Amino acid sequence: MALSKPTLFGHLKTLVAHRHRYHHNPPSIITIRLLSFSSSEEAAAERRRRKRRLRIEPPLSSLHRSQQQQSQTQQIPKPIQNPNAPKLPEPISEVLSGKRNDLHNRILKLIRENDLEEAALFTRHSVYSNCKPTIYTVNAVLNAQLRQSKYSDLLSLHRFIIQAGVAPNIITHNLIFQTYLDCRKPDTALEHYKQLINDAPFNPSPTTYRILIKGLVDNGRIEKALELKEEMVEIKGFTPDPLVYHYLMVGCVRNSDSDGVFKLFEELKEKTGGVVEDGVVYGALIKAYFMKGMEEEAMEYYEEAVGENSKLKMSAVAYNSVLDALCKNGKFDEALKLFDRMIQEHNPPRNLAVNLGSFNVMVDGYCAQGRFEEAVEVFRKMGDYRCNPDVLSFNNLIDQLCKNGMLVKAEELYGEMDGKGVKADEYTYGLLMDTCFENDRVDDGAAYFKKMVDSGLRPNLAVYNRLVDKLVKVGKIDEAKSFYYLMVKKLKMDNASYKFMMAALADARDMDELLKMVDGMLDDEAIEFDSELQEFAKELLGRDGREEELTELMERKEREKAEAKAKEAEAAEAAKRSAKAAVASLLPSKLFGNKGKESETDSVEKKETVEEANIVGSTPPEANLK
Repeated sequence: MALSKPTLFGHLKTLVAHRHRYHHNPPSIITIRLLSFSSSEEAAAERRRRKRRLRIEPPLSSLHRSQQQQSQTQQIPKPIQNPNAPKLPEPISEVLSGKRNDLHNRILKLIRENDLEEAALFTRHSVYSNCKPTIYTVNAVLNAQLRQSKYSDLLSLHRFIIQAGVAPNIITHNLIFQTYLDCRKPDTALEHYKQLINDAPFNPSPTTYRILIKGLVDNGRIEKALELKEEMVEIKGFTPDPLVYHYLMVGCVRNSDSDGVFKLFEELKEKTGGVVEDGVVYGALIKAYFMKGMEEEAMEYYEEAVGENSKLKMSAVAYNSVLDALCKNGKFDEALKLFDRMIQEHNPPRNLAVNLGSFNVMVDGYCAQGRFEEAVEVFRKMGDYRCNPDVLSFNNLIDQLCKNGMLVKAEELYGEMDGKGVKADEYTYGLLMDTCFENDRVDDGAAYFKKMVDSGLRPNLAVYNRLVDKLVKVGKIDEAKSFYYLMVKKLKMDNASYKFMMAALADARDMDELLKMVDGMLDDEAIEFDSELQEFAKELLGRDGREEELTELMERKEREKAEAKAKEAEAAEAAKRSAKAAVASLLPSKLFGNKGKESETDSVEKKETVEEANIVGSTPPEANLK
């Protein structure tokens, strides 16, 4: 019996509904597994086994997910870094590990041995080695060079490491600022400061502003120093620094601006909540009151700073400022008492009450009182308090002794410099040379100049002129000539120096030596023998009627130079021809011929090949040629 479509569909719906009514969901896998274990310990062991297996063989879904993540990360392009962007300096941890730490310690050893040339050279060589020095190692060398005033070596090493890609840090910049300020180049220091602000990936530190402000004050740029103080506090957000205010107040004292000192002190009090706890600013404040003639107020602030009930924080710099104020304002007895107290409080490393500046102030104080023997005695006691004198300290005392007729004592101090590890500079030798000349010890003065040159120092033109002038005045023309030929290559002399030496030779009737001197000047391309010098030399030679010899000498030099240029041009042309011939011999001859024509040899060879092919009956000659 056939069923219609509606009846068939209705019957199928009934069967499906009946099946869903009596269908039960199968038990879960977890239920079956729990029933299959005899105890909970076996179930726990099975779970641990499954976890171990999942760690060893992760499920396919997690593998697929990790592959997708890797593919996504590979598809994301990395940002392109700007090669001109400033590099960040390395962290301090880089210098404290492995071979770089050994390199750092080795260079520090050279610095302690005072072998700065080897330390700088070793640093340069290490830059391109497998163990590249960090910026902290470079800073150690730069700092040592700065302490010994080796400014040219410092700047040379700094340029080298910048070109080599060693990223500087803020300490490096601070050393460069200090160098230019010590060399009396505040504008150059300010240019580098602008570059630091605009380009460096880090900000200046409070020490940066201390160095810049002190250097600007020392160079007489108090207005610019005040601007930097405002930038430090208001723009950069640093807290008011009493040491910065101390430098500015000292600058106002040097300019005899006592009102500026009072204004800065009140400003500091306002910014610190009405109480100044650091006594470093009190020395300049006491000086300002002395300048105003207000001695009573000055001594009141002195008691507030160092009295028995004083609560101020007094460092060695603060003590030195007060000490200097007393010494320079007729209070030397109070200064002696304060200095004795400072020595008693000095207990390194816990309490540093005295430093090199303390002894320098007392040396100046003793010299101002005319007590030079005591000044020398105090100077020699520095080592007892772990204070080592530098070349400036020696120069200061040597200058005081030389000005007061104590040259022998000054020479004794000069002899002690090597034992203290201090090298004399140009100023030291200049002082001793001039003092020897004043005491009619011309040979000793010339010997000091010779020592200066032999030690690698470069005296300026003024010192050389004083030497030659003194030698000529006492009739030592031969010695003057020897020093001229010694220094003519090392100094950039002016026309006045050349004229003086020419006149000295002419006065001594040594015209042959004068012509020899002119001959050397004409050979030296760095010297311009201009019309002024020519006329002066002709006038001197005219005394003996030998001015024509100068003309002949100049013409001969011109001919020699022209012949030398012609020979150089001929040699250069010959070198070009030989180079072309060498290249032509190495390259195929067809490269230099006409590609459309064949040589005679090629034609003969081609004809012989065709005839041979026709005789043998081999492949056509065109195929052989190909």
